Amino acid sequence: MKEKVLNLPNVLALFRIALAPLMLWFFIDRDNTIFSSWHPSWFDYFAGLIFVIASVTDFFDGYIARSWNQMTKLGGILDPLADKMLVLAGFIGLMVIDRASAWAVFIILSREFFITGLRVVAADEGKNVASTMAGKVKTVVQMIAIGFLIMNWPFATELLWLAVVLTVYSGYEYIRDYFKI
Repeated sequence: MKEKVLNLPNVLALFRIALAPLMLWFFIDRDNTIFSSWHPSWFDYFAGLIFVIASVTDFFDGYIARSWNQMTKLGGILDPLADKMLVLAGFIGLMVIDRASAWAVFIILSREFFITGLRVVAADEGKNVASTMAGKVKTVVQMIAIGFLIMNWPFATELLWLAVVLTVYSGYEYIRDYFKI
């Protein structure tokens, strides 16, 4: 039986993919003459709203896929891609407006690309490098850090560096599991 590819979880993941560049736009196009009358904080509010909407859809697409037994191969690609695009847009945008350390962003994104590549190699070899609890915690802390950085709240920088530590640690867990260290 052929699986239905455009189910609700996959549509939500596609929606999240579309929101990532929109959020980035609110970070990097602040000097556009169309919005020259806007106070800079409005860009933060809109980026924050987009980020919250995307984060909520992330929760629901996974929940619906599991609860309604609508997990598909396409969803297995779209969901992590949407997560990576959202994190990429958030951290690059925050770096552009000088709220995130370039080193922190470099470490986080390097780990994300490396582990994504490792998972592709593992899948090609028939190995399953499943998500770990540290990976899930890392994602949550990254998302919270992005939210705090967008809104320029206290302890945002500390949360960013906590996300860096958890990102490196969870990356180590994936490497350990792949090589069975």
